Amino acid sequence: MNKTLSLKQEIFYAAGMIGWSTMTNIIIVMLPYFYLPPSNAGLPPLVPQLVFLGAFNILSIIAASGRLIDAVFDPFIASKSDASRNPNGRRMPFMKWAIIPAMIFCGLVFYPIQKGESLHNAWWLTITLCLFFVSVTTYIIPYNALLAEVTHTPRQKVKLSSYQQVGFVIGIILSACTNNFADLVQNNFHVANRSEAVQIAIWGLCILSGLVMLLPIFFIDEKDFSVAKPTHVPLWPAIKNTFKNSNFKYYLISDFAFYTALSIISSGLLFFCTVLLGLDESEGGKFMGAMVLASLFFYPLVNFGSARFGKKPFVLLAFGVLCLIFVTIFFLGKLPFGPYTQIYILVLSASFPLAALGILPTAILADIAQKDTLETGENHEGMFFAVKYLFVKLGQTLGIAIFAMLTIYGKDPGNDFGLRLNGIVGFGLCLIALLFFSRFKENKE
Repeated sequence: MNKTLSLKQEIFYAAGMIGWSTMTNIIIVMLPYFYLPPSNAGLPPLVPQLVFLGAFNILSIIAASGRLIDAVFDPFIASKSDASRNPNGRRMPFMKWAIIPAMIFCGLVFYPIQKGESLHNAWWLTITLCLFFVSVTTYIIPYNALLAEVTHTPRQKVKLSSYQQVGFVIGIILSACTNNFADLVQNNFHVANRSEAVQIAIWGLCILSGLVMLLPIFFIDEKDFSVAKPTHVPLWPAIKNTFKNSNFKYYLISDFAFYTALSIISSGLLFFCTVLLGLDESEGGKFMGAMVLASLFFYPLVNFGSARFGKKPFVLLAFGVLCLIFVTIFFLGKLPFGPYTQIYILVLSASFPLAALGILPTAILADIAQKDTLETGENHEGMFFAVKYLFVKLGQTLGIAIFAMLTIYGKDPGNDFGLRLNGIVGFGLCLIALLFFSRFKENKE
């Protein structure tokens, strides 16, 4: 009988999520705002607003190129991790070597070569983004594969996924508060330049991220909890095997659509606050914090309800609520309420989807991977999570790209139609996610 993680070890495992969630969400939240800021942000634009084929601006192409490299690397690192015979475990050795490069390149993404609009900045951003994504993937894929190996029942999976989701949303909050931390830097260390204050805040968050990413490595001995054997299936056949699972395909499409929509909201949060509602940029972190705290009240409902009624109904309901939220984004600033009332209605309504879609999809995928292992005799947990996170990252990239593309049609006060179009696109994506996941066949045993 394998050991079970103690509560302290479950918390340390979830802490790893705080680290990589913070860094990846810094990229999502701050990249468009830092490189192509709205006119009232107090920051200089750093890359030209060049448009290709009438729709693609340079920032969307850069984001896509970084994720393209990442897309190739995801299955590679999963295959190496699944097949590893390292006596210290299949996952932890990869994770520990990824932390420092991820910290360094996340910080360097926000250190452009020139302080004004320049194509040199575009090339620098492309290179540093690629290196960051490769580094952080080397941690993320083995880290998530561990969940299927150190939990042995569906209830354990949902519980650990819940703690993991808390870590993820803490990372979202920290990244959303980047401008708040920059305010502290300017006020307490007398840094006059806003760009430099933002850079210092990001370096501080990167260092914090690296430290918490070490916690699972220090406090969990992988060999005590997992008896998984190295897989012998080569890379390409292993990828194809995951797509033979029809349930996995429905899961994957809905997950991809959801993360694309989520990335649109994350990329646009500061714009929605400052441009559509006329609020200060530092308010973004407060609203994100309110949403996360409200979502905590739904965690018991999601945990106990999914055990009683199944995970699928809660996921479908969450997608339905998100459809309504994106419709609301289109009308922000025009509703018959004050700006604070409008944004709080939006973020509090998002708290249930945040809880349900944060906890349940990871547990569902762990169930899929475990069932596949029992049926095939091969441990493909890493590959299932690699393919999932490949599509997550492609979705996040598409979300950033869509947001950046739509800024062509207006991103400034008085010229905001491009920002409002994100609400329509997000509605369509969440509707697609709902329709595909409705075909998912859940095993409630």
